[in-house]
Amino acid sequence: MATKPSNHNLNVFKKPLALFSQSPMTGFYRDGYCRSGPEDQGNHAVAGVLTKEFLDFSASRGNNLRSIGLEPGCKWCLCTARWKEAMEAAKAADDPVVPKVFLHATHDSALENGVTMDALKKFAAEPEAPGGGGSLERKAPISPNTKGGMATETH
Repeated sequence: MATKPSNHNLNVFKKPLALFSQSPMTGFYRDGYCRSGPEDQGNHAVAGVLTKEFLDFSASRGNNLRSIGLEPGCKWCLCTARWKEAMEAAKAADDPVVPKVFLHATHDSALENGVTMDALKKFAAEPEAPGGGGSLERKAPISPNTKGGMATETH
């Protein structure tokens, strides 16, 4: 089953997961949300903005995201482990190898896969708002009827 009930699609603030990007259409399920489920072995839960440095880094690790048309500035649901690798490889807090993260669109499963809330906040793309607000294209919680095609790895 490709979808989970909406009450399981929470962001890292335990609020409804925000829509991240429909252009390009992102997410493991290609529905615009950085949600993860049992089919998603890579845990595509981190909502990040791609940089040239991250694209180079990912390609050097065997996952060339440019091959599917991605470029710097694209919003993309990243594998939690790859984002963490980039963070650990960063030479400074402002190293562009680490994509900035939209916390309101980052699925809470990222916190269960080796990334801390402090690390995510350190690389947050938008200012934090009380109550888990945020400034994305549009906020829409996932409904149980949401369907989309599953992503395929490029490596």
